[in-house]
Amino acid sequence: MKNVLNKLKEIQEETVGISVYSTDKSIFLDSMNENMTVPLASAAKVAIGFCIAEWVEERQVSWDNIVEDISFNPAEDSSELYPHFQLRKSLSLGEAIEVMIACHDSFIANRIVQYCGGWDKINKSIQDKFPTMHVTENPRDSENKGELDQILHLFIHIFQQYKQNPLTWTPIMNGLVRQNGEVEGIPHFHLNHMTGGLENAVVDIGILGDFKDKPLLFALGASGLPNRNTNKAADEKIMEAMKLLYNEYKGMRS
Repeated sequence: MKNVLNKLKEIQEETVGISVYSTDKSIFLDSMNENMTVPLASAAKVAIGFCIAEWVEERQVSWDNIVEDISFNPAEDSSELYPHFQLRKSLSLGEAIEVMIACHDSFIANRIVQYCGGWDKINKSIQDKFPTMHVTENPRDSENKGELDQILHLFIHIFQQYKQNPLTWTPIMNGLVRQNGEVEGIPHFHLNHMTGGLENAVVDIGILGDFKDKPLLFALGASGLPNRNTNKAADEKIMEAMKLLYNEYKGMRS
């Protein structure tokens, strides 16, 4: 992890953080600024999925429930990933969760939340377990945020629950696996993750490594960055850090 942390420190140490969990040894690896608060951006959709999967477990709702009045955000890529859904005006709740995560679709997210009782209800449920997290309809809202450590704990919970009860947690995993977005040097099937980005911030949470062979779970975030639309230096260093982390994983498995 030393090489990973050193690469991230090149960005500006106080603006970037990372927390990593080994599913092999069930321990947290070295971390940096794991308690920093970061904008969630599109990563908030994983928290929404977590909340509703818990309600499915509690039988408050069912993945087979039908969500009406569906519309797709034309700025996202559902027409590429789900071309067969484009003429539909309704989806099952499970399908909607998968599309929301796979396509980072804020239109679908808002429709799901309204169907399930509204943003206040969703936030209360999330904050019962992860009190620093708060999700909003607008992914760019400054109140759409959470502490990096709690974001990782949420993801650990999703991963462990999927292993124990895959039928309930499959829509979230399907969304993570299906979405576009690759890091050069890491096979696409060894990086199942959810990214969120703003002009001056980025967050990435996910599974690094072979899903069935004790992967690493990670949460990485940075804020206060130079405008990412014109300055790619921070993004490039984050990509390099991800490749170094993948090399760490391969070393652990060899």
